[in-house]
Amino acid sequence: MNQTNEFPSYRGTMRYKCLSCGATYPIDALYYTCPDCGGVFLLEDTSFSSLAEKHDGPGWRKIFDARAATKNTALRGIFRFYELMAPVLEAEDIIYLGEGNTPIVRASRELEAYAGQPLAYKNDGQNPSGSFKDRGMACAFSYLRHLVRKHGWKDVITICASTGDTSAAAALYASHVGDPLKSVVLLPKGKVTPQQLAQPLGSGALVLEVPGVFDDCMKVVEYLADHYRVALLNSKNGWRILGQESYAFEVAQWYDWNMGDKAVFVPIGNAGNVTAVMSGFLKLHRLGIIEDLPKIIGVQSSHADPVFKYYDQPAEARIYAPVKVRPSVAQAAMIGNPVSFPRVRFLVDQYEQLGGVFHVVQVREQEIMEGMLRVNRHGHIACTQGGECFAGLLKAREKGFLDPHDLAILDATAHALKFIGFQDMYFSNSFAREYEITPGRELHNAPQELIAASRKEDLDEQAFTREAAERVVARLGLADKHDHY
Repeated sequence: MNQTNEFPSYRGTMRYKCLSCGATYPIDALYYTCPDCGGVFLLEDTSFSSLAEKHDGPGWRKIFDARAATKNTALRGIFRFYELMAPVLEAEDIIYLGEGNTPIVRASRELEAYAGQPLAYKNDGQNPSGSFKDRGMACAFSYLRHLVRKHGWKDVITICASTGDTSAAAALYASHVGDPLKSVVLLPKGKVTPQQLAQPLGSGALVLEVPGVFDDCMKVVEYLADHYRVALLNSKNGWRILGQESYAFEVAQWYDWNMGDKAVFVPIGNAGNVTAVMSGFLKLHRLGIIEDLPKIIGVQSSHADPVFKYYDQPAEARIYAPVKVRPSVAQAAMIGNPVSFPRVRFLVDQYEQLGGVFHVVQVREQEIMEGMLRVNRHGHIACTQGGECFAGLLKAREKGFLDPHDLAILDATAHALKFIGFQDMYFSNSFAREYEITPGRELHNAPQELIAASRKEDLDEQAFTREAAERVVARLGLADKHDHY
């Protein structure tokens, strides 16, 4: 087989498996929760162990590395790792809009000195719709296209609840596929940035606003998925989790499959991404593609921290309880009852049994906001969730969760421009009291008027240019170009 361009021949035997009662269901229908007990599903390939018989760890590394140069559209994005994700799809099912292969950027010396730790950002905001959600949507919509082709379905309504990124990604991929898919998104009214609201509208989705927070929207779409024929695209959709596993595969490949002395930081919102990251590294480890499991450190704001509260309890006394959220600049993480929490608990147990390390840290809103501003002042394009990861890194060091030589890999889940309004609020000191953010002078920045508009009316063009330039010279203390350095 031409390992670079030919589509893989392997086909898995996939099924839904309930994490609560153990019931299994076939994949030729849409399932989100267990019909028997209401539990959450994981998708599993019952033939996965046969992959170890096809190739050893180095053999799989060679295949995946060769595919990095492919010009086969079906393998260019997240499906470079086809055998590890959804190996039931045909090449004609797969959607590629440029998702995946996002860069990992090592931090500057100044930022590392401030953090006291080697660190890098994986800029998932450079996905097509500007967030990591495109990874999951590429897989979920490829599966939907597979079902539509197989069953001849007509008029398929795709639906999701969102704080912004999910709706943007869902609407984008639905608009690309077109008929018979139609996109509907539910957003919490007034809780989504203007930039994020503009995205599903621009892609032509039907946008419905609901009073309250994300959890309220989620209850509505869950009810619809339970009682009506709709394709749910939130992280209860197991195909989305499979697509997001590609994040872990790409991180491992970038570091030549050596995950020793690495710590991967992931913000926890609906808990889908941290679930996917753990699952991805577990798959790589089971096939011998990586020898070491990295530390995984989830991060939550004190305004939405049910997973932190659970793992902050002694192991023998842990009880999970949803929390009532408060406003957060990390809007994608402002979820008080993550639907993927059962997956987190299940996978953490497996991760730790294999010697992996998992922690959750809690950070304050002030730390999140200033984390975003600080890393972006050092050449990154991190969103507030990326700031949350940086704040989590500082807290993890404080807690002693990191060794001095560990490389921290931080997840910038979305592009900074999606959350630019929060930067403006910091600079203008206009946060509402419930955010608990008091801007400091060190990170403040604002435009400064160079010359009054009235001077432009008073002077001719040459005189105006000279006066404006002289004011720049005075402001910056510039030396004449003929002076020696």
